[in-house]
Amino acid sequence: MSSLRLELRPRLHLSPGRSLVGSLASVLAALLVGALPLALAGLSPLAAYGAIFSASLFGSHALSDTLVKATPLILCGLGCAVAFRARLWNVGAEGQLLLGAWAATGVASFWCPATLGAPTRLVLMAAAGLLAGAAWACLPALLRALLSVNEIISSLMLVYVAQKLLAYFIFGPWSEGGFPLTPLFPATAWLPRLSDLAHRFACCSGLTLHAGLLVALLLALVLALALRRTAWGFELRLLGDSPRAARYAGVPVRWKIFSTLTLSGALAGLGGMIEVSGVVHRLQDRFSPGYGFVAIAVAWLGRLSPSGVLLGSLLFGALLVGSKEVQPGGIALMLQGTIMLTVTAGELWQRYELRLTRRTGATSLDAGKGA
Repeated sequence: MSSLRLELRPRLHLSPGRSLVGSLASVLAALLVGALPLALAGLSPLAAYGAIFSASLFGSHALSDTLVKATPLILCGLGCAVAFRARLWNVGAEGQLLLGAWAATGVASFWCPATLGAPTRLVLMAAAGLLAGAAWACLPALLRALLSVNEIISSLMLVYVAQKLLAYFIFGPWSEGGFPLTPLFPATAWLPRLSDLAHRFACCSGLTLHAGLLVALLLALVLALALRRTAWGFELRLLGDSPRAARYAGVPVRWKIFSTLTLSGALAGLGGMIEVSGVVHRLQDRFSPGYGFVAIAVAWLGRLSPSGVLLGSLLFGALLVGSKEVQPGGIALMLQGTIMLTVTAGELWQRYELRLTRRTGATSLDAGKGA
């Protein structure tokens, strides 16, 4: 007796071309799905999308503003991508970003002498952001490495702890006049901007793009080389493919889990430092529109590669900037959620194939004869 059934089977080979097509298809599917609520709201989807991308890429300062939004997404996306490659699900990048911003603010305004020069102060702020983000990732890393505690829950819960910690300082000892923000950083704690060159180049006037983008691009290049050409990158991929095989190959799995999650948190923490130093120049309530959460979609949309993270960050940065030109104001969040959904579905299509199989089995009469 036989029966037919559908099965999901892992694909044995994933080609780069298929990954690229999958990412593009995910974005296109998100735009098509997002067109439905726009049409129901009485808007023209083509006009809405045109306004979003025109305002984010072709306005007077549009590209500069988009790259500013993309910078923390690149750093958080790189952190998520590194962890996800090892099948370590760090979903707490938002909390790590917040702690990085908090530590950088301490160095900028409260913990160091006012006479400290700009290069030294900025380096110390970057180090504080890296260390704070790494420290905030240490707890889920230790729990995962030593006790096999699910890092999704622990890293996510720490996001809310980080939010409350920042609220205490912003509304309490670091508050300026009782408002939910700290005093403005001294000028030595500001990352250089293109607008600083306006006295030489008039075209730079009003541009908000800052040096943090160069840091993000440099780290993306370093990670791309490390993942492809070093033993560290090979061990990371091996751990993601099969922890058992990694142990058999002599990889110190517990240390690898701990160090990978810690590195992921450090990159997100640096993103927080760059955001407060390059953009807002102070720590304030809700300075992040959810960069750490959006970075999860950025990492998957980029297929966990540094180059893909750059492109995904540019797309989401454009959505954050351009959606301000379209009403209702929740369009950006709707599109972000839709892209996350389609990326997840696309990942399933990438890694598995649907097959119709025939299952055969002995009938009860045949089983009785055999007995």
